[in-house]
Formats: sequence, structure tokens, C-alpha cells
Amino acid sequence: MSKCLINNNIRTLRFMASEMTQQELADRTGVTRQTMVAIENGKYSPTLELAFRISHVFNKPLNEVFSYQYDEDPILTKKTTPKCK
Repeated sequence: MSKCLINNNIRTLRFMASEMTQQELADRTGVTRQTMVAIENGKYSPTLELAFRISHVFNKPLNEVFSYQYDEDPILTKKTTPKCK
């Protein structure tokens, strides 16, 4: 089974934004500080909507805040040819 990882630059962006606290970011995105801590530490993946809200706070495109990596799964990477009838 493949392992999905969503990495983020939230900590760096918070400090670049006048050392914004996790609580301030949580308040601006409508989640608890605990949720923001879990996202920032990679323990929880945000919903797509929340990822966009976080990106909006920093005025950055989504791909500058989050990145997606996965371990290769031979079943998913195996090239298959469609069978025609």
C-alpha cells in the first residue's frame, strides 16, 4: 500500500509573516490551534478547502504552501494496456 505524505511550509511562512502565531493562523482559517499544530507538524492532512484557506492567508499559491509525495506502489505505477473487445 502506498503511503501518502503532504508536506508543508507553514512554519516558515508564519515566521515570514511577522512571526504569526499558530493561534493567529488558526483564527484566520477557522480551525483550532490544535488542528493547526497537527497540520504544521505533518500529523494531519488538511481538507482541500482548508489548504486553500491557509494559502490565502499567506497570499501564496497552494503549491508554495503544500507539496504531495508518495511512496511508489508497483500496482499504481505498473503500465497497463486497455483490453479491446
